[in-house]
Amino acid sequence: MRRAFSRLAVLLLLAVFAVGCSTGNANGEPEVDDVIDIVWYPNESGEDLKSSRDEIGKVIADATGKEVEHHLTTDYAIAIETLVNNNADVAFMGAQGYIEANDSNDSIQPLVVPTGPSGTLDDAVYHSWLAVNVDDQETFKKDGEFSLDTIADKSFSFVSNSSTSGFKVPSSSILAHFTEQDQYADLTEEDLMEGGSLFSQVLFGNSHQGSAVNLLSGNADVAAFCDTCVENYVEIAEGEENKVGSVYRVKDDAAEPFNKVTGSEFTLMSVTPVLNAPFVANMDTLGEEDYKKLQEALTSDEVANNASIFVPEDAEGSALFFKSGDERFAPVEDAWFDPIREINK
Repeated sequence: MRRAFSRLAVLLLLAVFAVGCSTGNANGEPEVDDVIDIVWYPNESGEDLKSSRDEIGKVIADATGKEVEHHLTTDYAIAIETLVNNNADVAFMGAQGYIEANDSNDSIQPLVVPTGPSGTLDDAVYHSWLAVNVDDQETFKKDGEFSLDTIADKSFSFVSNSSTSGFKVPSSSILAHFTEQDQYADLTEEDLMEGGSLFSQVLFGNSHQGSAVNLLSGNADVAAFCDTCVENYVEIAEGEENKVGSVYRVKDDAAEPFNKVTGSEFTLMSVTPVLNAPFVANMDTLGEEDYKKLQEALTSDEVANNASIFVPEDAEGSALFFKSGDERFAPVEDAWFDPIREINK
């Protein structure tokens, strides 16, 4: 019943959003207009990231000469469907979200991807984490090493089933591990979405921040979330960044939703590289001309050197992108996301 209500709520929200944002001609066909609508995932919709969103919006407005409107969301499905249904022109989303959007509407195409420190796509990755509370870490070890065997019958938090690093990548690893065992030989991705098959209970945080807080507030024993979405709120307490066994601590001045778990610590039991998240465009509503303008502007040296977009790594405050080397935006083709498509097979 709760699931049915949740689906109905999402559909109602989408209907309301569509009334306010829909663009099209008399025949209902999408058309290019004078506003660039950008839809953001819940992870990037927080007030602490407003300055980053606004600076990117300014680049887009300057490049196209059009007004930019930001649409913030609390649900992955709403963000994806808004783009698919021609109610947004641009979105910043994970690889899995892009693949789902492209499968539903082939006019959804990648625009740019933030590179790695090399300034190329060779190291354009972030990291999917499985984390446990630091005081519970010995529970998740066998012979002194973290082991996936120990997560069976525990409560688990994912981000969203449309999240690349908060669901698709960790669920793939979990299935690969457990289906080798006779007891779990028939385990499926759908089984991981609810308690009773592998986990005692399954939660969805609806954002990476929400999944992390599910862990730190004691609602989940294990949680999946990514490094880049929580880096504004946590700091290394022990070990090295993105290393199994490293301990992270929530900053004393952490913004919502971490403000209620400041000082809490978690340990990484698993770390997996993931392809960086792209900006994507709806070609039907954005148009080829503006697509080219945006790609040229976003991949420019001016944007790469814009300290309000690629914020220096040692800067105070929150940001969408940080600069530790030669990070910038680079054009990307659909085939670059094929490794994530392989996970879905």
